[in-house]
Amino acid sequence: MAVQRAPATVRRYVSSISHLHRAAGLTTPCNDELVRLSLRRMHRARGRRGSQKLGLTRDLVDRMLAASDRTSLKGLRDCALLSGAYDTLCRRSELVAADIEHLTTSDDGSGSLYLPNSKTDQEGNGAYRYLAPDTVRYLSAYLVAASHIEGPLFRAVSRGGRKSGRISGETVARIYKGMAKAAGIEPCEVSGHSTRIGKAQDCVAAGIGIAAIMRDGGWKSEAMVAHYTEHLQLEQPRL
Repeated sequence: MAVQRAPATVRRYVSSISHLHRAAGLTTPCNDELVRLSLRRMHRARGRRGSQKLGLTRDLVDRMLAASDRTSLKGLRDCALLSGAYDTLCRRSELVAADIEHLTTSDDGSGSLYLPNSKTDQEGNGAYRYLAPDTVRYLSAYLVAASHIEGPLFRAVSRGGRKSGRISGETVARIYKGMAKAAGIEPCEVSGHSTRIGKAQDCVAAGIGIAAIMRDGGWKSEAMVAHYTEHLQLEQPRL
């Protein structure tokens, strides 16, 4: 698989296979010397560091929003999705799981999105994520146009403009890529996690600490945040 996939993806496959064997009470084959040697050969040939997708920072998000069609239901949904993803630092799995009932608004025009559970909250303790006033406006315009008041927040839209079922995580990535292309941004550089990367980079550039970013984005380890923002941290003043 190392010929076709990135080293990080191969490591994830190995980890998943190992976890499933342990869960089934079986001996994992991933501890075999052949597997360890194969991974070492892969890392020597290709390195451990994977290529990082483009972070959709505030300026890029604004470009994509400005280039979007805000007269169609699909365009309104895409703007609401992108703006909400940037504000909340949500994973795409969290975005597609959101329901209209999870939205709340405040008197000052801002709002929040409640996450019942997430990748790092398997016990379902829940968390609230902030929504800026402009994002609330995008969401309101989308919901009015869609004419639905409950159930899945982000739904598929047919060619005729009719609403459908809940979108998938893969659809989130396709939406970002389509919006990026319309804004003159290379679509291949964009992924479903690009808003998380970009928002984390903006936070570091604004002087916000790693611990606060981890809390707001639901990261349990600082390793990934540090990877996303490595080049920015090098620019921070040293003691």
